[in-house]
Amino acid sequence: MDFPAHVPLAIATRNEHVERIHWGSVAVVDSEGALLAYAGDPAAMMFSRSTLKPFQAIPFVRDGGIEHFGFSEDQVALMCASHSGEASHVNAVSNMLTKIEHVATDLGCGCHLPDFYSADNLPPAGFHFDQRHHNCSGKHTGFLAYCRLHGLPSHSYLAPEHALQRDIQRVVAALTRVPEKQLWTGTDGCNAPNLGMPLSRLALLWARLASGDAGSDASLSPVLQRLFNAMRRHPEMVSGTGRADLGITIASKGDWVAKTGADGVQTVGIRSRGLGVAVKVSDGDFPSVFAVTLSVLKQLGVLEEGGDSALLASWADPALMSCTGAPVGQLKATVQLKFV
Repeated sequence: MDFPAHVPLAIATRNEHVERIHWGSVAVVDSEGALLAYAGDPAAMMFSRSTLKPFQAIPFVRDGGIEHFGFSEDQVALMCASHSGEASHVNAVSNMLTKIEHVATDLGCGCHLPDFYSADNLPPAGFHFDQRHHNCSGKHTGFLAYCRLHGLPSHSYLAPEHALQRDIQRVVAALTRVPEKQLWTGTDGCNAPNLGMPLSRLALLWARLASGDAGSDASLSPVLQRLFNAMRRHPEMVSGTGRADLGITIASKGDWVAKTGADGVQTVGIRSRGLGVAVKVSDGDFPSVFAVTLSVLKQLGVLEEGGDSALLASWADPALMSCTGAPVGQLKATVQLKFV
């Protein structure tokens, strides 16, 4: 088994003593796939996790599904989302399910307490949640919509051999220029098939999404543009209140779209530069992922040029706090990009 040649990207200290070192890698590429900057091992194979969602929506959008079912632009954004299960998200999923003549129990993602709630924001007494509240329910509703559009069986839509999943894999292979047989295959936390690829190829996906340049398959360019526009115009549907992905998109006034994935994956597409950024922190620590991502944006010069850094201050090198709110340590991004 080969291990990635990761490097330290962030360090946490307590009373000025090093407590944690977060290792990982970064890749920055343009829409042609040229590596422009990196840290660690940009060729390391990584599962894409939820950063794959916009590309899993491509077959449905490509085949006219939006028009067929009358999905709104914010619902298109929701198909690309890891949403927080807020009322706006759940209501949109409910409406989409009605349009495609499905119900919540048809969603194969399972259930979890909405991400909107936490230890200091408990759900109200008697609160009930179901599959619609799952952070991936928008993606799964899009999957069911594809099956309805094409008259395909919906009970097996998550099987790797299902026509939908094979379509997705072909699209991703074409956009990344990675042969299908070389893509990693696995199962995501929401039961959907997931794909792994070199970190630089994940960055390429996001450069293509941001630029609207599909490469050799020009027919997909308008689809990429449509998905990116939906995400940048409705970033509250892509994540949720208080989330870093929402903050990054708002801070750029829609020039950047960000998407977090489980286990320490973060991607950003930068339209004005036609760039894709992919970050992997190997231990999956999300505060480190966000701090590293903001440091990368600063080193690329885009945060100073077109982003409101004040909106992102809470994620940039945050203090470590005790339960009483006292600062007891410091997380600091130490990533240093190497420019090619």
